[in-house]
Amino acid sequence: MRVKITKALTKLRELDKRIKVVRGGTSAGKTICILLILIDYAIKNQGKEISVVSESIPHLRRGALKDFLSVLKGLNRYKEDQFNRSTLKYTFTNNSYIEFFSTDQPDKLRGARRTDLYINECNNVPFDAYTQLAVRTSGDIWLDYNPSSLFWVDKEIIGQPDTNYITLTYKDNEVLPQSIVDEIEKAREKGKTSTYWANWWNVYGLGKIGALEGVCIPDWKEIDKIPNEARLLGYGLDFGYSVDPSTIISLYKWNEAYIYDEVLYKKGMLNRDISRFLTQLDIKETIVADSAEPKSIAELQGYGHSIYGVSKGRDSVVHGLNLMNQNEIYVTSRSKNLKRELGGYIWAKDKEGNTLQKPTGLHPDCIDAARYILTDQLENPNKGEYYIY
Repeated sequence: MRVKITKALTKLRELDKRIKVVRGGTSAGKTICILLILIDYAIKNQGKEISVVSESIPHLRRGALKDFLSVLKGLNRYKEDQFNRSTLKYTFTNNSYIEFFSTDQPDKLRGARRTDLYINECNNVPFDAYTQLAVRTSGDIWLDYNPSSLFWVDKEIIGQPDTNYITLTYKDNEVLPQSIVDEIEKAREKGKTSTYWANWWNVYGLGKIGALEGVCIPDWKEIDKIPNEARLLGYGLDFGYSVDPSTIISLYKWNEAYIYDEVLYKKGMLNRDISRFLTQLDIKETIVADSAEPKSIAELQGYGHSIYGVSKGRDSVVHGLNLMNQNEIYVTSRSKNLKRELGGYIWAKDKEGNTLQKPTGLHPDCIDAARYILTDQLENPNKGEYYIY
């Protein structure tokens, strides 16, 4: 790639405070420009320790790391022997380095200190992860994101005296091919007759805060902690392994409302690992799991856990979502993955923009677990009490 000076790069170079928040629409060049600044900084200053962080290693490989290597090669600065592919760390000749890791690596969050930090697409990163990284960073902190909805940056960071805040759009990226510009601007025209595309244009075209229209579960509230008078009803479990995480969501009854709390969200768990986790938390209440996994359910039953599969009928997914929408729902503040899914799980649309009874968007790992336990409680309120194992 050829590296050129853009309006976006010029604007970012003018930011002079410790924390630099960069909000922007699609194709604004946020990532490339921030990486250019960090590379230049690392080359010109000896011994700088720079961390580039995102939600997962696959996300980094597809995005920031790929862009970083392209920029270095475009500058004719890339040296193969200076890049450690196993640790994802590039060391310059002056002993400055830029490393890449993800927030799902706890040892990294609470590990070594650094001089500078860049969290790419920080709206996918929990606030506690940011805090752990920030207190171990002595220099500048860069945060970038697409403003699809409000999150911790808006509440905790923007407006603080040590913070710069800027919005970029595709118009700040003059090197963008005209074909991509045309594709982005199609949304502006579509937005004249479609609320979905109007919102898309606001978020990804103009870099304004929005929320995707047509979320499957729009009416829920956040609650800081579970009230003492709330009654635990049970747990929903969705099995995963390598691609999808295993998730456990607890369900509480609070007056006439229901409260969800995220208990587990982790990849790579075998059934014996899930059993060990349940035992460590001393979970004895009923667990309702995906009935499409009878072998896993049987294995957990063999370990002594009170678990059975949810009853599924025709259109069980839509039915479960309807049950969630028909009741007053709260989600605990710490349920970061469930909240993220709730904001990105939407009803599909046909070519004419008509809403279909078919969910799409973010994979609903937590939502599925939440759906299992609520469906079971509402349709089989006494089942767990008489379950024998």
